[in-house]
Amino acid sequence: MEKTYSPESGSPTPYAGDSRPAKEGFGARMISSFKRDPNAHTTPAGAVGADGKVYDVEAANRATAESPLSRKLKGRHLQMIAIGGSIGTGLFVGSGRALANGGPASLLIAFGLIGIMLYCTVHALGEMAVLFPVAGSFSAYSTRFLDPAWGFAMGWNYAMQWLVVLPLEIVAASITVDYWNDTINNAAWVTIFLLLILSINLFGVRGYGEAEFVFAIIKVIAVIGFIILGIVINVGGAPQGEYLGGRFWKNPGAFHNGFKGLCSVFVTAAFAFAGTELVGLAAAETANPRKSLPTAVKQVFWRITLFYMVSLTIVGLIVPYDNEQLLSGSSSADAKASPFVIAIKLAGIQGLDSVMNVVIMIAVLSVGNSAVYGSSRTLAALAEQNQAPRILAYIDRKGRPIVGIAVASVFGFFSYIAASSAQGDAFAWLLALSGLSSIFTWGSICLAHIRFRKGWKTQGHTLDELAFRSQPGVIGSWCGFIFNVLVLVVQFWVGFAPVGYAEMTPTEIAEAFFQSYLAVPVVMLFYFPYKFWFKTPFMRAKDMDLHTGIRELNLAELIAEERAEKAAWPVWKRWYKVVC
Repeated sequence: MEKTYSPESGSPTPYAGDSRPAKEGFGARMISSFKRDPNAHTTPAGAVGADGKVYDVEAANRATAESPLSRKLKGRHLQMIAIGGSIGTGLFVGSGRALANGGPASLLIAFGLIGIMLYCTVHALGEMAVLFPVAGSFSAYSTRFLDPAWGFAMGWNYAMQWLVVLPLEIVAASITVDYWNDTINNAAWVTIFLLLILSINLFGVRGYGEAEFVFAIIKVIAVIGFIILGIVINVGGAPQGEYLGGRFWKNPGAFHNGFKGLCSVFVTAAFAFAGTELVGLAAAETANPRKSLPTAVKQVFWRITLFYMVSLTIVGLIVPYDNEQLLSGSSSADAKASPFVIAIKLAGIQGLDSVMNVVIMIAVLSVGNSAVYGSSRTLAALAEQNQAPRILAYIDRKGRPIVGIAVASVFGFFSYIAASSAQGDAFAWLLALSGLSSIFTWGSICLAHIRFRKGWKTQGHTLDELAFRSQPGVIGSWCGFIFNVLVLVVQFWVGFAPVGYAEMTPTEIAEAFFQSYLAVPVVMLFYFPYKFWFKTPFMRAKDMDLHTGIRELNLAELIAEERAEKAAWPVWKRWYKVVC
């Protein structure tokens, strides 16, 4: 029977040659999303010299600037990543060992100095990331403003840091479960946590952003709650009902192990702050970095002040550094060694220790989530700059660096060592690979900012042309860079002659040194062979590319409009925007 069309049928009459796209099913759409984005492209390398080893810096700059990564992060995502993104086991558990090694005064001094350095570093990163929201962020800035070989070394250093941290954090999450029940094989929990983290990242940058938003809110509420609880405990409001005041600063004392004890806390502090720079890495996937990034960068100050300094001050007042439980942990995520949990137990409060352990588990999963995000994006950026296998630059139609995520997944399988007897030794060396990585990253950001400002001035630009200016400026970047170098020097001394080395055998001292300083030779092994093979140049101020990657072409007009708008603000709002 011939089909006829009529107005009553509700179907429009087709025209000759008319075609309508058929809607694919869910399965077909999901499979299609993993295909390469047809608009994704990486700029091929330029002309190769007679020696066949010329590195094309301009092509690398274009490739990172034109990355097809999805731009779906909102301002609220960036702000919560900045405020709570890196609050993890370094604060909740690692601070316990730091308190035992250095005492409460050393804890505050070391975390305070690292916090000041990081405040300068994040502002320097923010200034460059607002102007150049490119893929790879700080490794790309090292390539652009310092030396392509150093950018290569910093990119791989940062990627390796997160690739190693992923299995460490998954194992740590499985250990947190042992606090309640240690009869179940850890491999079962490893499988659950690994699948959870990978599932979040398969939802793309929006999935990462939403997960971090929720994780950060939970961590922030937990820290604020602990600060209030700590004050109550200190003044005698706990079930024990004993006023503490500053008793533990007098007995057993404010310092432990002297100057070396203070120096030994620096690396713990650096580990606790690691991940703060992810705000800059996320700039390439932010809808409007010019608006969102400055607010996120300024809020780092409040995170350092409130969540680290205030909470650690409270810890030092209610937990003595000679408490044996501080050194009783089997790993960096064992809640038994958390000063936050110990404080609750000493106060005689029932049940809250389990709540704190849940927060520690969430913090661990949050860092694992960031590990997949940080490593996959850095590997994709390295590939786009021809500094890694090109397959890693594969970005699918949903804007996901799917091959980079797959590589991170493979490293995640190292987590199953948790079920073996070699767990302790294997993860001590994996942790050694990432131990000083953050120090190199932060130092490179500060130096890149110093060189960027030099190039900006040399090429005739003024600071008024910048959409966001670092509050501590170049002086802050110099302070940050010098302090990072000092931390490396101090860590060499602590690694060479650790606390209690007189009772250690030569083998134990050598092992302790390489476990604390392994990142340095690894970085050098990346830098020098690449430098000599490709004969990369040190970037001179007059030759720096200061144009590729700027997202708004009418930047001067936009800045003028924003400044006119700010001039009309009331005084209170101007002051508020200075700090927030």
